[in-house]
Amino acid sequence: MKSNVIRLTSAVVIPIFLIIIFPSHAGETFKRIKKRGHVRCGVSAGLPGFSVPDSKGKWKGIDVDVCRAFAAALFGDARKIKVSGLSAQQRFTALQSGEIDVLTRNTTYTLSRDTSVGLNFAPVNYYDGQGFMVKKSSGVKSAKKLKGASVCIHQGTTTERNVADFFRRHSMKFKPIVMESDEEVFKAFVAGRCDTYTTDVSGLAARRTTLKKPNDFIILPEIISKEPLAPAVRHGDDEWFDLVKWSVFAMISAEELGITSRNVDKMKKSPDPNIRRLLGVIKGNGKALGVSESWAYNIIKLVGNYGESFERNVGEKSPLRLKRGLNALWTKGGLMYAPPVK
Repeated sequence: MKSNVIRLTSAVVIPIFLIIIFPSHAGETFKRIKKRGHVRCGVSAGLPGFSVPDSKGKWKGIDVDVCRAFAAALFGDARKIKVSGLSAQQRFTALQSGEIDVLTRNTTYTLSRDTSVGLNFAPVNYYDGQGFMVKKSSGVKSAKKLKGASVCIHQGTTTERNVADFFRRHSMKFKPIVMESDEEVFKAFVAGRCDTYTTDVSGLAARRTTLKKPNDFIILPEIISKEPLAPAVRHGDDEWFDLVKWSVFAMISAEELGITSRNVDKMKKSPDPNIRRLLGVIKGNGKALGVSESWAYNIIKLVGNYGESFERNVGEKSPLRLKRGLNALWTKGGLMYAPPVK
């Protein structure tokens, strides 16, 4: 019995010992970014509400705000970013090759991308689902009435499989018209080359805002997939991954705690220990992440909390007029929930 106990103890101790002796090569991306002085982010090339350059070439959108949050946390300056507009075909190669540090482009979190593509996904910053858009004049009011329809699809995205699954599930045939860029796909739909255009509902809403007569087009009610959109980094750099994750969580936590870009200075005087920890009054979180203790304060002050970013870019008062829905806080019926920042 004694020898069995010894063998069991050895079996437990050896893996722990090996972990101590052979640590992962963490910190290389983190160090390179700090030395370079700015964060390189990959986004969608011109998707209103999510990532689009204005007349002066300054990128704006909810996905750009996430990138700005990383820079605010790391440098105390949300302007220290370099944004690259990427197609669906370019995005993963750009991240894998080191051309960008983080992919903040609206990219669906899936098992295959998390494993075989070599990505680590941060918390979801927009819960979405795939839908269909048709011309109002078509008279179609349900995706279940699209039997035999020609469907414009963006190549290299999750939409291809989702469409095939949907039509197969409802025993309907369809004609796929697949193109390399979403811009091409949308133009083909508007020109009448296909009966319906499909992508994430947020993308449908974004594209519709660019039309001269947006009310001539309707988004059908059916949501045919789950599309959790989240920032992603490369495998193998936990230090950078930690900062990316907790920057997103900081924006959600700030909304949970009622901290905004307008009241953040006043909130530093709050007696609430959760607020004091988040804003760095109680120290320790910044040191754990390898940044200033004011990292979360800088995010909130310079970028805003999650709700501010959502409403500013895609909310009901924006051109997209999207409701919070699943993107509401968990306390208000949504899925946005952050672990304790402590």
